[in-house]
Formats: sequence, C-alpha cells, structure tokens
Amino acid sequence: MMTARLLCLFCVFRYVFTKSPPVIDCLVLNLEHVSCSWAKGGTPDVNYTFYSRFGSEKAESECPTYLSENSVITGCRRPYKSIDRFYTFYTILEHDGQRSFSNQSLKSRVLLNPPTNLTVTYGSDLNLWYYWNQTKRDCVKSQVRYRINHSNWTSHQVSRGRQNYSINLPSRSNLYELQVRSKLGDYCGESEFWSDWSEPVIWGSNNGTGRKSKAYQKMDSIPVWTPVLYIVGAIAFILLLMMLLQHERLRVILIPVVPKPSLIPNDIEDWFKISKGLKESFKTNYNEHACPVCEYFPVSRSNSTASSVSLNPTERHVSMSENEPLDASSSSASTASYKENK
Repeated sequence: MMTARLLCLFCVFRYVFTKSPPVIDCLVLNLEHVSCSWAKGGTPDVNYTFYSRFGSEKAESECPTYLSENSVITGCRRPYKSIDRFYTFYTILEHDGQRSFSNQSLKSRVLLNPPTNLTVTYGSDLNLWYYWNQTKRDCVKSQVRYRINHSNWTSHQVSRGRQNYSINLPSRSNLYELQVRSKLGDYCGESEFWSDWSEPVIWGSNNGTGRKSKAYQKMDSIPVWTPVLYIVGAIAFILLLMMLLQHERLRVILIPVVPKPSLIPNDIEDWFKISKGLKESFKTNYNEHACPVCEYFPVSRSNSTASSVSLNPTERHVSMSENEPLDASSSSASTASYKENK
C-alpha cells in the first residue's frame, strides 16, 4: 500500500518537472508594437520571464511591458520599428533557470486596428457614399460588407489606398447597414489577418445615425425612378441622333428643308402653298364701260358775245369766254340753240 502511494507521488512530480513550456504566439499590432502571448493553451501555472530580439539586433532583451491575467503573466508587449517584421524574431521563456527557445517570422503576422470615423452621406450623384479613416492608408486594402433590411451580408473588396465605397441609387424606403475591415496589402508585405469589423453605420428608413447631406435634403422629394427616366431619355436621344445621321430620307421627313425665298412670284406662291381657290379670288371677273368726258377750254375775248358750241355730238370740247364764268342764262341759251339746230 505504501509502495503504491510513493509510485503515484513520483509520477505527479515527474509530470510537473517534465511539463513542456507553453507555445509563444506573436503578432505585430497596427505596425506599432509586437504583442506575444503564451496562454493559448490556458493560463500557465507559473510566471515566466520573456526575452526577445529581431534578427537585426545583437542581443536579447527582457520584456519591457508584461501582460497578466489573474495575477499570472500571460504575455509581453515590446516596441516595434518599421522594418523589424522582415527579420526573424527570436524568443526565450525562462523559469527556474530552465529556458525554452523559439523563433518565428512576423512578416505576414500583422493585425491592424479596425477603421475609424465611418460616415455615410447621400451624394449629389444620387449614390450612397461611405467614408472611413485608416492610419496606414498607402499599404492597406479594405473590405466592406453591407446588408439591406437585415438580410444576408454582401461583401466587396476595395482597392489599396481607397477609403470610400458607394452604393448606387439606394432606396430611401430600405435600411442599409455597412461595416469595414482592413489588412496590409501585397505592396507592403501582405498580411494573413484581417482587422476586426468596424462599428456599423446605418442609413435609410427609421434611422438616426446616418448623416444626410444637404444634397440629400434637396433631392428628398425626387422619386427613385426619376434618374432611370433621365438615363433612358438620354439613350433614346442618342439613338435618334444616330438614326438621323445615318438615314438621309428619315432626316428629311422629320426635319424638312426650308426653301430659300426668291423674287419670282411663282416661287413665292409655291413657298406659301396658296390654294387654287384663293388664287382665283384675286382675278378680276367684271367689265367696265367707257364713259365720255367733256372738257371746257377758254376762247378769245373777240368771240365773247356768244359761246360757240360744237353741234357734233362726238365733239368732246366746249369753248367759253376767257376768264368769264359760266352762268345759268348762258347755259340755257346754249341748250336751246342746240335743240333748234337739231
């Protein structure tokens, strides 16, 4: 009985002293510092001392800032320089004089912070625009995901350096929710880790977080199908213009040529398209008989005793004393003398 107890106690002490050290997992956080943890398999039973160096450094240095959990050291945070991750990273865990050595490459083990200041505006182009900030803009590519009315997420990649995304012709009656995450692109040594998703920004019906621009307030009363009509109208106009240019006969029908006016009456009549009945109404359709006209002429003073009147009815001239008015008595005498002679 005593022997069995001693055997069990020996096995326990052997397990404790021969237990392998924990695995060290390191990441470059936001290209600002290196964070290492050895608590992935659970909180360690003892506190370890951590040493590390990059390949460009000559000697290991102890951790300047330890991370702890329940008063047990579980990790370390140390400074980082811009190109350190391209060198091999060497680590040492020490406890009671026993050391555990390891090394790893941090080139692709970069974890960025989530994008910040995510905003949404309704642009003058009738599209929904999202904007965000990412401190490492030149080397970062982003991924957006959005959903409409709490449906399934739709994801899209955003090219390196861009910090905006647009949704074309959104409907004001729908609820839009969008998030962004980022990681280093291949231009700067691509990372295998995406950042966490940003806080969601919401736009649409029954929301209070989306920021609406002045352009949206002006376009608020415009129906959604209005831009579609504008596009269809523009396409129809372009097609009609192409048809007019290609088909001469159709162009003459739709856009008749205006004749050049001339001084020839017939051309003017053809130009104005005067009807035949209107032309006939301007022609004369009556006959006028000629009327004989008598004219008085003066005579000399020597013949003033009597006026000489031509007895020929075809004679159209009557003579009278010069500067002597024709009174009623002389007119009667002339008339009586003409009857007697007749």
